[in-house]
Amino acid sequence: MSTKSIAFLFPGQGSQVVGMGRALAEAFPAAAETFAEADEALGFALSRIFLDGPEEELRLTENTQPAILTVSVAAQRLLAAQGVQPWMAAGHSLGEWSAHVAAGTIGFADAVRAVKARGRAMQLAVPAGEGAMAAVLALDAASITAVCAEVAAATGQVVSAANFNSPDQTVISGAREAVEKASEVLKLRGARKVVPLPVSAPFHCALMEPAEREVERVLGAIALGEPRIPVAANVSGTLLMTAMDARDALIRQVTGTVQWVSCVAGLMELGAEVFVEVGPGKVLSGLMRQIDRSQKCLNVEDAASLEKTLAELG
Repeated sequence: MSTKSIAFLFPGQGSQVVGMGRALAEAFPAAAETFAEADEALGFALSRIFLDGPEEELRLTENTQPAILTVSVAAQRLLAAQGVQPWMAAGHSLGEWSAHVAAGTIGFADAVRAVKARGRAMQLAVPAGEGAMAAVLALDAASITAVCAEVAAATGQVVSAANFNSPDQTVISGAREAVEKASEVLKLRGARKVVPLPVSAPFHCALMEPAEREVERVLGAIALGEPRIPVAANVSGTLLMTAMDARDALIRQVTGTVQWVSCVAGLMELGAEVFVEVGPGKVLSGLMRQIDRSQKCLNVEDAASLEKTLAELG
């Protein structure tokens, strides 16, 4: 399989689980070294949290985000060591940072520190309990966008689409009361189901503006390189090839909608034939089945899945 047909997909928040990365670290010293590198960059044992828990600590956004990035980068480095390099990449929300580490846009240590600050800022942007998110199933994006606009106008509160994850799944985000009201209206308008999500803050909406300013400040202190491969921008779905565009996209995605369907479409238009989810879980593999079941999607999260993916890639 030519590397020109391989696209890497990097997961975002929600894919974390205590023990993630353990099988990689036990089988491959390079993975353990990546975990140690993250610990050193942060000045505390992040790896102890995602390897051993407790779950409450891993669920803290400021720990979740650097933990997922670290495990994803470890998996990506193991693929690289076997000669598997992507021709393009995308990452879901936080995963866009992992994609830029893989592309060489941002150094790993800088990225780990930056996403910890990002996670903390996102957590602090809205007081606990005042925001909410919900997954809307089996209703078209245009209808969801229209309902959110109606409810926002009627309540004077923020509610908007946060993630266009697949044709069958869109996540909305905003003030708790507005999200609850929008959820009721969406069910009346034909949504099969609207599921409240167990999140600590309303991500990817205008309420995240304080976090967006913090990410802009953090990125302003980091030297970014030109990406070696195109990376899809969450905010637009377009494929970026400059450090300046990457910086802008990483800032704007904090409040912007994750255009995941467009990101995947952009990769396919560029010639992607095989997608490899690199990091914990199979959330993006599941979304790929909803977007286009004909696409080949592999994953690497432990030693067994690495071996299987390498065999599939030949």
